[in-house]
Amino acid sequence: MAKPIPKFGSRRSGHSSARKSACRIPKRVIHVQASFNNTIVTVTDVRGRVISWSSAGTCGFKGTRRGTLFAAQTAAGNAIRAVVEQGMQRAEVMIKGSWSRKRCSITSYS
Repeated sequence: MAKPIPKFGSRRSGHSSARKSACRIPKRVIHVQASFNNTIVTVTDVRGRVISWSSAGTCGFKGTRRGTLFAAQTAAGNAIRAVVEQGMQRAEVMIKGSWSRKRCSITSYS
């Protein structure tokens, strides 16, 4: 009969994530993709690795309410709030989509 192999510690002990070590860089790039049905806000580092993201659907808006200006503002606020707590100081904004939703999501940053 085979003997069981004892487990010592976790497999991931001593493993450092590249994403956690990159969180101290104060510059970020904010990508806003605003369509008529949904708004997706993605915060990346300068290399393009995703740090945080949010959309109107993940904020709890379903159906036609995802396309509203308030849903776009809420999605932008949720994505940015997480990285501001990590120490983001400067950001570059890249925007795609309809003008009204772009304007609403930009004003929620300031």
